Amino acid sequence: MGNRRRARELAMQALFFIDMRPDTDEQDPLALFCRTCPPPKSCQPLFTELVQGVRRQLARIDPIIERFSSNWKISRMAGVDRNVMRLAVYELLCCPDIPPKVSINEAIDIGKKYGTEESGAFINGILDAIHLAMEREGLALSPETGQPPPRPEPQQIPQAPDPPEPPPETVKRVKVGRGLVRRRTVS
Repeated sequence: MGNRRRARELAMQALFFIDMRPDTDEQDPLALFCRTCPPPKSCQPLFTELVQGVRRQLARIDPIIERFSSNWKISRMAGVDRNVMRLAVYELLCCPDIPPKVSINEAIDIGKKYGTEESGAFINGILDAIHLAMEREGLALSPETGQPPPRPEPQQIPQAPDPPEPPPETVKRVKVGRGLVRRRTVS
């Protein structure tokens, strides 16, 4: 396993740990996590950047994830899925040196490894939608308001009219054989 993958996995575990222990006031939960599961020195820089970056941008990342997850509140998502997506969204929006496809693929793989059977598909669907919005709408973290840019109004796609049905009087069904029926127009 590469150092970057290991750093991402440890960052997800640290965020999960912090997420599950929100009432730890006596000490920093990240310090507690690092004391019990110290990251290797080779992973330390990326691990620290990811965990601190997600924690710093959390109020901006969660609304973006909720926006692209149909009818799912962030609090109802599985803890692993939620934290894997937080990491990936942070990488997508704040780490231009990491290609978006790498961030998405790594998130899917980590989700499959630590989450449920459906985690990979769930994470993929949401992150892919966020990535497409980045390309199409220029989605970015909005530092002034702390909220993602407003959702654009859905565009109405014109529907092609259904072809007109011939009047019932002009159609005659003829039995051809072996149960086959053909329609013939009667003039």
